[in-house]
Amino acid sequence: MPRRYWWVIITYILAQFSVLAFAPILFLFFPLTEIEAIIYWNIFSFIIALFITLKLMQRDLTKPLPKSAANLRGVIVWSIIGFFLAILSQLIAVNIEVNLFGIEAGSENTAIIMEISRQFPLFLIIPVIIAPVLEELIFRKIIFGTLHKRMNFFFAALLSSIIFGIIHQEPEHILIYSSMGFVFAYLYVRTKRIIVPIIVHTAMNSASVAVQLSLDPEQLERLQTQMTIIGGL
Repeated sequence: MPRRYWWVIITYILAQFSVLAFAPILFLFFPLTEIEAIIYWNIFSFIIALFITLKLMQRDLTKPLPKSAANLRGVIVWSIIGFFLAILSQLIAVNIEVNLFGIEAGSENTAIIMEISRQFPLFLIIPVIIAPVLEELIFRKIIFGTLHKRMNFFFAALLSSIIFGIIHQEPEHILIYSSMGFVFAYLYVRTKRIIVPIIVHTAMNSASVAVQLSLDPEQLERLQTQMTIIGGL
């Protein structure tokens, strides 16, 4: 794997965990509450991580596409198809978790993100825009793409999807995150355009945000109980 890929992965990890070191500094030197320091540093670190990642990946993102890559029409069509495939895979995975393994519907990770977003709307740029771009570049283009050169689609998608699930820190929902990871990997291979899984991932997160912001907590809980839906964040 090229060195620049490792730097992208390191940048992503630092964006995730640098808050532990730098949020206390913001809290100490600026008139912020602890939660404000954490939120503002997270926003800053993810924005910086996005710019660094795009710079490091510039060579990959600007090189000529293969002749078999989807054209603009294909990108639009497969983005629409991919969105519904992702929803379908999510619904199947949730129902397997609930009905077969007895795992409670609902995502603590998503609930935390939404609670923060209600208090700090600017935070929404992370789950809606920045995270989908970073995660697709890392988990599909870098990790899946590297693995797919050495093994078949199934095992490459399986390993990259499991890592994708683990990074969301909800091991009980690994099946849900992995099922979406499989869809995103399939879209990447089918279209040979990383923009397609990025669009679908962004649409999934945006739809989840829109639904949850439009409902109060009691309505959302009833919806999850009735439809067994978990957010895509």
